Amino acid sequence: MLVKNFNEDHFLERSTEVLRAVAHPIRISIVALLQDVEHLSVTEIYEKLNIEQAVASHHLRIMKDKGVLGMQRQGKHSLYSLRSEHFVDLLDILNKIYKEK
Repeated sequence: MLVKNFNEDHFLERSTEVLRAVAHPIRISIVALLQDVEHLSVTEIYEKLNIEQAVASHHLRIMKDKGVLGMQRQGKHSLYSLRSEHFVDLLDILNKIYKEK
């Protein structure tokens, strides 16, 4: 399927922002973690990825600001979730492309 609005500036800018927002190994790992769960806390994410809390928070903020992740407060905790299941589809496509090589 060809994207009809491929040449529209808004589409190109928004697409570039979203791709940049996930274009990091830690961010891809976060998307992968969130694919099968409703949400995860910052603590759950940094513990599962074996990274520091500040590093996790930095990457989560970038993805939240670009619309990849949603965040809701539950008491003291910030719970993160994917804003769209299609971000997992994006990783699936990248995986298929990689396997074709």
